Amino acid sequence: MTTPDIGPIGALPPEQVVRAARLVHEGRMISLAAVRYPGMPLFPGHPPFQVLNYRTPRGIRVAGAQPWGPVNDAGLGYMAEYVMATSHSGAHMDGLAHMTVGDDMHWYGGGSADAHLSDFGPTHLDASTMPPFFTRGVLLDVAGHRGVDCLPKGAPIDAAELQAVAAAEGVTVEPWDVVVIRTGYMGLWPDAERMAAHKTPGPDVSAARWLLERGVVATGTDTETYEVQPALDPGSEGNPQPVHTLLLIQNAVYLMESLDLEALARARIHEFLFVALPVKIRGATGSMVDPVAVV
Repeated sequence: MTTPDIGPIGALPPEQVVRAARLVHEGRMISLAAVRYPGMPLFPGHPPFQVLNYRTPRGIRVAGAQPWGPVNDAGLGYMAEYVMATSHSGAHMDGLAHMTVGDDMHWYGGGSADAHLSDFGPTHLDASTMPPFFTRGVLLDVAGHRGVDCLPKGAPIDAAELQAVAAAEGVTVEPWDVVVIRTGYMGLWPDAERMAAHKTPGPDVSAARWLLERGVVATGTDTETYEVQPALDPGSEGNPQPVHTLLLIQNAVYLMESLDLEALARARIHEFLFVALPVKIRGATGSMVDPVAVV
């Protein structure tokens, strides 16, 4: 059985893991995810997030169910639920099979809808192949650098600005890094009206190329789309998401969206151990994640 090509992260050297671990000096963990709940804001077109009871102590009693057999003098009960949601709910990481392009609807690594899309999701580079991420993380706080709470609606972040933010913060972006970019958008969460007034700032294609040149294995922002929307330059092919195409489809740089970077920015932490453990679900196209920055 051959090991699938999962992108640059698949070659993460052990010494990079050790180097990243050495960034921990205080043992403090900062969550990069907000709480998920029914009715939460989501990217339009995704199904709503739902949590529904399946088993409850009262339901067990009323139905006369005997999950442990006839002996239950203690009145033991339990609760279990359905969580029905897209894997792209809240803070999440796109799997390599998430986005397709072209008439053949292809994705990274030779996947295509005609050859690899079953009734139960993609069979090539689905979420079951997503690896753990334990490496150096870098925060580029663009909103903080501009001195605003949140970038304006449709504001692009280009390569020159990422370079300027990194220089101002005194950090470099290096191979194997995960770079998270703050626009301030999650500072408006969960006020849907205020969020709508700021949709959607983010990196443009020049910023994506800047990240590629530095060898990052993943990158994320605090918006639902990662990249600036609408795209400033959809190109001759009219591509509405050229950054996803360049990073995820063509180069297997994993993308994260809806990261909560507010606490990290308030603490002015720009270098840290980044940890995210995607859930391996066959047929899924991404994973909800609750990443942490460890310092």
